[in-house]
Amino acid sequence: MGSVPKEIPKTMKAGQWDPAQNKIVINTIPVPIPGPSQFLVKIRSASLCHSDILAIEQATKPVTLSHEGVGHIVSLHPSVQTSSGFSVGDAVGFLYILGACFECAGCMIHNLHCETGHQLLQGFTTDGFFAEYALVDVHNAAKLDEGVWDMERASPVFCAGITSFHSVDSCGLKPGEWFGVVGAGGLGQISTQYAKAMGLKVVAIDVADANLAETKKLGADAVFNSRTNPDYVAQLKELTGGGCHAVALYTNAVQAFRAAPPLIRLGGTMMVIGIPKEPFPVSAMDLVMGHYRIKADCTSIPQRMQKAVDFTAKHGIMPNVEIRGGLEALQGMIDEMRAGRNAKRTAIVFE
Repeated sequence: MGSVPKEIPKTMKAGQWDPAQNKIVINTIPVPIPGPSQFLVKIRSASLCHSDILAIEQATKPVTLSHEGVGHIVSLHPSVQTSSGFSVGDAVGFLYILGACFECAGCMIHNLHCETGHQLLQGFTTDGFFAEYALVDVHNAAKLDEGVWDMERASPVFCAGITSFHSVDSCGLKPGEWFGVVGAGGLGQISTQYAKAMGLKVVAIDVADANLAETKKLGADAVFNSRTNPDYVAQLKELTGGGCHAVALYTNAVQAFRAAPPLIRLGGTMMVIGIPKEPFPVSAMDLVMGHYRIKADCTSIPQRMQKAVDFTAKHGIMPNVEIRGGLEALQGMIDEMRAGRNAKRTAIVFE
């Protein structure tokens, strides 16, 4: 059981991006009150994702960043006190949508498609998890065993980790087959851990030696720097006996998408995870002739989350994350990510 304050304060500190000042500001804001189907969580740790840069670019008013968090329940709305299975003190991880119905046809694809139109994306259209307390919808939450989960390092699981699990699992590969990781940053690193736990062989491709070194430490069988090694495609094909059975793109660099097809063996899969800012070319003839197929995945919906959470706990998988301190570390974390200097995921911890 987590440490629960005897009395919930009225205000809290939050790390907010202020577009007027073009920087992080640590503001004092009200502690939110849970509404129907919600509970209040005392955040233990929250982490920075590349998607937070999109939130910064789109912000028109101060918003609390982060859609990756874990913590402990401190209060529940009466509507979930008896029927949810959750209790005050439970350690929980959670996804980041509020206001959705979680039941309509749109929600079965992604909760941002909810037909009610009431959905809010935490860290983007409403406040996220770089705060001492945050609201969580009961549909989005999973209990965590603190004997298994490191609550200081676990926050990236609840976006990056779940996305990474789905990206590997959805390829439908068999043990011993080759999985290609294109983009060996935070997503690629945790995907490497999932792939190895599923019995796959992993080859990682990136332009940063630091990222490749971290991925190698986490179990990658081989790594290639596509910028400095002009022969990497031929070497990869020789290593894998004709190319990877699946290649997942964990980068938004359109050049990586253009370069991916030659890495895939005949009949293999291109798994799209990163979102380039411009279209990437696809040959209809390649698809029709079965040279490769294209799939995509994401954090997805709560109904798919538990499989990822259970697998993560069973195999002791934790993100490759660096704890940076408290809210005062946020600006430096953002500056590093925007400059492309992060070799690991970064997170902050609340006492």
